[in-house]
Amino acid sequence: QVQLAVSGGGLVQAGGSLRLSCAASGRTFIRYGMGWFRQAPGKEPEFVATIDWAGGSTYYADSVKGRFTISRDNAENALFLQMNSLKPEDTAVYFCAAGRGGGPSLRVNDYYSWGQGTQVTVSS
Repeated sequence: QVQLAVSGGGLVQAGGSLRLSCAASGRTFIRYGMGWFRQAPGKEPEFVATIDWAGGSTYYADSVKGRFTISRDNAENALFLQMNSLKPEDTAVYFCAAGRGGGPSLRVNDYYSWGQGTQVTVSS
C-alpha cells in the first residue's frame, strides 16, 4: 500500500500559477495509476487529472484542459500538478490518489489511497 502526502496549495490571484506535489511512501508507487481530484465546499469530489503508471497516458477534466499538467517522477515517488491560468472556480481542496491498477482513471471508486488534501484559493 502507498501513503500519500500533498503539499503546495495556497492563495493566488486569478491568472496565477501553483504547483502541487504529492509525495508517496512505499516502493510500490510505480505500480499505480495516479489522479488528482478536488472538492469545493458543498460540492461532490470532482476529477481533475489522471496519469498511468509510466506517465505515458494522461487525461484531464474539460474545465482544466490546457491549463493544468499532471506529471510524475517514479524515481522520486512523486506526483505533480502544475496549474496555470488559475480561475476563481478552481478554488477547492485538492487531493491526490493512488489507483487500484496501473492505468489512468477518471472515477473516484478506482482509487484506494488518498492524500490529506491541500487548499487552493484563487482570488478574483
